[in-house]
Amino acid sequence: MRTNKQDPPQTTPRRSDEPIWWSLFSAGGVCVAMLVPAIALLVLLGIPLGLVSAEQLSYQRLHALVFHPLGLGVVLGALVLPLFHAMHRIHHGLHDLKLAHGQLAKWLCYGCAIVLSTVAIALWLLSAF
Repeated sequence: MRTNKQDPPQTTPRRSDEPIWWSLFSAGGVCVAMLVPAIALLVLLGIPLGLVSAEQLSYQRLHALVFHPLGLGVVLGALVLPLFHAMHRIHHGLHDLKLAHGQLAKWLCYGCAIVLSTVAIALWLLSAF
């Protein structure tokens, strides 16, 4: 109920899908920030210094690790989340450069992330069999 005729009417805020994209952006950044240094340390320092033997990184052991349900989650996160992180950066970079207007750029960027994620997962699963 308005108390004064000059007060604007109360409107409900418009719902936004931005929290979904920002959460995927953040998760992708954290995923890359945690996985890339760990893998780099393992491969670039662990093997030459003898901390990790070549036997521990054999094809059979890594295959079993990657296709274990927990390994599957890690690999899927490592494939999908950085794609959304990159596409979110591209979308907002286009927006900052005044090249992205309306919903088209959003659909193209996030659509590309979804398509590339689907292709990456499909190729990864096809390589298993």
